[in-house]
Amino acid sequence: MAASLRFNPPSIPSLYPISTYKSFTPVRCGPRDNRGPLVKGRILSTEAIQAIQSLKRAQRNSSSTATVTPLPSLSRLIKTDLLAALRELLRQDQCALAVHVLSTVRSEYPPPDLSLYADVVVALARNHLRDEIDGLIEEIGSIECDDEKALVRLIKGVIGAGRKESTVRVCGLMKENGVGSRKRVGEYVVKVLSKGLRRFGEVDLALEVEREFGELSRVNSDKLTIY
Repeated sequence: MAASLRFNPPSIPSLYPISTYKSFTPVRCGPRDNRGPLVKGRILSTEAIQAIQSLKRAQRNSSSTATVTPLPSLSRLIKTDLLAALRELLRQDQCALAVHVLSTVRSEYPPPDLSLYADVVVALARNHLRDEIDGLIEEIGSIECDDEKALVRLIKGVIGAGRKESTVRVCGLMKENGVGSRKRVGEYVVKVLSKGLRRFGEVDLALEVEREFGELSRVNSDKLTIY
């Protein structure tokens, strides 16, 4: 009797059928750390990183104490590590440390590329360390003019920093290397150097550069055109 009185509600179809379809959001897997993408030319070896850290540590110790802590020797590093450390220090505007690394490159792997001097000069000028530019140019024993792009950057950096003596020395080193007598440079190099010398009041030297450097450039250009 009780069973017959039990109310069984009729089955009413739902107006909003429940879907059994499951949506999935695709997840793209990336690196497991927070490092950015590697950039060509910015990969530092362990040795280069340790060298940079030791240089900075010595610099901090010197600034925090009355005694000057000598910078550590880097002669144990191979050339690629030295160059990588140099470029990284320049990127961080650690100019004094970069000059120290450049001196090691000069002593261990002579002669260093002119582009390295140009990079350091530009960084020194950017950080208003103009007096250090004169010392750096004074250490250059000779200038190879094969890399004219680096030569122009060096000349522009020295002129832009207002270093008259260094500009005159660069001109003299170019002469010693045979520019004007047996070697030629591009007309743009002559133009930049001459303009800088005139800016410093060295009009006679500028005319000499235009006459000697420029004449050889025109003669060689004519020969190339003829042949």
